[in-house]
Amino acid sequence: MATGTKEQILDAAERMFAENGIHAVSLRAIIAEADVNLAAVHYHFGSKDALVEAVFERRVGPVNEARLAWLDRLEAEWDGAPPVEEVLRAFVTPAIQLAMDSERGRTFMKTCGRFYTEAGDQLQPIFDRLFRKIIERYVAAFQKACPELPPAELLWRFHFTVGVMVHTLLDSEKLRRISCGACDPSDVEAVVERMVNFAAAGMKTPPATLTHKEQAAVEPEGIEVGVSA
Repeated sequence: MATGTKEQILDAAERMFAENGIHAVSLRAIIAEADVNLAAVHYHFGSKDALVEAVFERRVGPVNEARLAWLDRLEAEWDGAPPVEEVLRAFVTPAIQLAMDSERGRTFMKTCGRFYTEAGDQLQPIFDRLFRKIIERYVAAFQKACPELPPAELLWRFHFTVGVMVHTLLDSEKLRRISCGACDPSDVEAVVERMVNFAAAGMKTPPATLTHKEQAAVEPEGIEVGVSA
């Protein structure tokens, strides 16, 4: 097998997923786009599901490694409990940099958009595997940064934070158009700082009153993470 065959297949699959959707693209179409044979796909990936996971892992893996390394440094610097702004910055910056610093990042964001509109029983386990460790580590860090928040309230706020980040990653060009260029989504530093300030304010707001159902569901031990962002 040629050295670049695996990357060739991944590049073709990523382009086609971004343009046409994950479910709509067949292995046969990817093979034709990549100009390889079926044996090459089976050799490197084994199945379409494995190829889909590899497409996401290639981009998400380095982002998550950067997030974990950043959080490790913060926890060492702040004796295990960095402030919420620093935790947020470590969480969002690598993703914003990927999405806005390169053409391949923008292509991958289109693929992620397809995932969010198509996700179901087949695709969700892929993101569960890719993000489980990140969620466990960052939820624990947010607990230390915001100890006054009940577990359910903290998870809601983390969920909202992820929503702000994902919407910005997937649809920030609309803001450029609406603002007639006054808002520049390519300014990574400005995007990160605004997002961190916005999310930190939400994290620091006094806790909302839990419903009876939420109160009954809270475990004394804290938060159990079972799904992905």
